[in-house]
Amino acid sequence: MSQELNFTKMHGIGNDYVYIDTFEQDEPVVGWAELARRVSDRRFGVGGDGLILIEKPHSEGAHGRMRMFNSDGSESEMCGNGLRCVSKYLFDRRCKDAEELLIDTGAGLLSARIKEFDGKGKASQVELNMGQPILEAAAIPSTGTGMGKIEKMQVGDCELEYMAVSMGNPHCVIFVDDPQTFPVETIGPQIESNTELFPRRVNVEFVQVVSATEAVQRTWERGSGETLACGTGASAVAVAGKLWGKFSDEVLIHLSGGDLKLNWQGPGHEVIMQGGATHVCDGLLDEAFCV
Repeated sequence: MSQELNFTKMHGIGNDYVYIDTFEQDEPVVGWAELARRVSDRRFGVGGDGLILIEKPHSEGAHGRMRMFNSDGSESEMCGNGLRCVSKYLFDRRCKDAEELLIDTGAGLLSARIKEFDGKGKASQVELNMGQPILEAAAIPSTGTGMGKIEKMQVGDCELEYMAVSMGNPHCVIFVDDPQTFPVETIGPQIESNTELFPRRVNVEFVQVVSATEAVQRTWERGSGETLACGTGASAVAVAGKLWGKFSDEVLIHLSGGDLKLNWQGPGHEVIMQGGATHVCDGLLDEAFCV
């Protein structure tokens, strides 16, 4: 049996992944985790923030399943930018007539709608129902207080206020004066790896409030380092900002790779996110690369 694998490269506002459709392709000898490390390398591989598998669904009525690996080979529960791209792939290639796509994820069964199309009728803007945020500390997981409370942590000489939120994966939201000059590269990995506070590590968002409806965000992503965008992170920021009294229901978040529109009406409601999904190329991974 050939170990060559067809792949697709896509990005959601700069958050780029290698995607493999496993409907008719099997796991390579090297395994998905090691393949993720190899393909993510921007010099010796395809290059990306990780590997995302587009699999057959588990839930009745679903159109597919997303399974994701970070560039270090660790598996994560959820990726909003990745889910938009999975939705685009399924709509463009497998489910052209679907008005709503249902996709299994590590955060449960989530829905997507195509909001805009390109000149060839392919999906370009996708709206996701990201589900309700998780605020209970044990479920995030965090050893802090949780429950949408403003908490404090010490990182070196810095005392930082933060709020812990899960969107199916754990996030630590920190508001700063200017994320462009904040030392994200040094503070981010220290918070990510603080397993005393976040037992499964954590994604970290550094956010500037522009107004009640606008913000700027930089993201230090668990297992990948700084990325140009993070959809679940932007969702967590919308939630934290509203609970913190900084945002209204709707907020436009400027990330390094582009913009996302978020809507969260408060506890008991789902987070709705809209943003772009872009196809870059299709290719074939050589057999020697997969064994």
